[in-house]
Amino acid sequence: MILVLASENRGKVREFRRLLIHLPLKLRSLDDYPSIFLFEEKGNTYHENAIQKARYVASILNLPVFADDSGLEIEALNFEPGIKSARFASEGKDPAKNIEKVLKLLEGVPFSKRRARFKCVIALVYPDEKQDGKLNEYLFEGVMEGFIADQPRGAGGFGYDPIFFLPQLGKTVAELTDFEKDMFSHRGKAARLMADFIQKRILKI
Repeated sequence: MILVLASENRGKVREFRRLLIHLPLKLRSLDDYPSIFLFEEKGNTYHENAIQKARYVASILNLPVFADDSGLEIEALNFEPGIKSARFASEGKDPAKNIEKVLKLLEGVPFSKRRARFKCVIALVYPDEKQDGKLNEYLFEGVMEGFIADQPRGAGGFGYDPIFFLPQLGKTVAELTDFEKDMFSHRGKAARLMADFIQKRILKI
């Protein structure tokens, strides 16, 4: 079985390869289909963005496709940046500028009030073998709770990982091993739900 990740984010591709390695399938990304370009996300929710991307690529390839949309929600900032996480500081999706903006907005806010969460929604879309042209669509969600650190720590991960602190581990996400991140992350939780669904409903193993 070929499963396509509708993403150009190589950090996400690496994570999903680890998370789905136990399944008997070939995982491909948009790097394998250079003629496909994703449109700018215009949904109002993670669900809308994820399903739009997955539908678009599945309609072109006629293959099982999944896409995720995720974001950082900070309680002290009225749950911003949310779905605007990647473009919080600029349209250029600059992680360093995004982190800088978050830390500036939280200057003077005590650690106890810097509670935050990462959310991830994965949309899985695949052709219905019994109904030509129909697409089956399913959603899977994962959440990781934590706090925003007062400065970046760690060299791993991507995005906001260097400032997202997990009290139970005493580390930022950027300081976690791959195994730890996959166990605790919002993306890991959503991916495990999808993997279980694929095993039972599609691969039937």
